[in-house]
Amino acid sequence: MTGRTPGEETRLAAVLVMPAMAGAAPPGVDPGDFLAAIAEDTYELLAGLDFVTPVLVTGVPELEEIVWPGTPVVEIDPGLSGGALTGAAFTAVSEAVPYGRQLVLVSGDAPDLPPLLIGKLFRELGRASIAVCPAAGGGAVAIAAHLPYPEWAETGFDDPDPVRSLRASAPGRRMVATGPGWHRLRTPGDIGWLDPGLEGWDNTRDLLAAGRA
Repeated sequence: MTGRTPGEETRLAAVLVMPAMAGAAPPGVDPGDFLAAIAEDTYELLAGLDFVTPVLVTGVPELEEIVWPGTPVVEIDPGLSGGALTGAAFTAVSEAVPYGRQLVLVSGDAPDLPPLLIGKLFRELGRASIAVCPAAGGGAVAIAAHLPYPEWAETGFDDPDPVRSLRASAPGRRMVATGPGWHRLRTPGDIGWLDPGLEGWDNTRDLLAAGRA
């Protein structure tokens, strides 16, 4: 983002944080602290991207403390789910940050997501309307799209096969692309996906270490 003005920005990257994500906290770790830690780590990987405006989309109150000053914070109905949640999040961000032309929406329970995968989704938008980073075990880690978000796209982050669903509803065969997959922390057992050798996810790492102490 350095050296650019809001009018010049076209790429947005938003972390989507919903209350249910706290349910993946392992025993001995406060769910609220866990939610804040994974959300902050996911946000920070987006905030570190060059020429991308980071955004927080949240159904959790008082979470704006995890973001850098000046970051747009978009509140969303915490009761939404599925395709309704995805569509509402894209719409809310495009209204709050009207200069955005492309948006990658990232699930807030992916604290160790490599930034390179976000770049690959933006690259896929050069030939497609929507691009998906699939999640291990089904669902999506991130969904990227040109703005405004297509009306035919009604898939949620927990759809068992979001790429297949989107391609089934798309008006053209090549409108939906897929990038490399990753994992999310949806249950306490998913903590095992985290690789201590990867850089980043410091808040989650420290919190889990304290919980084991």
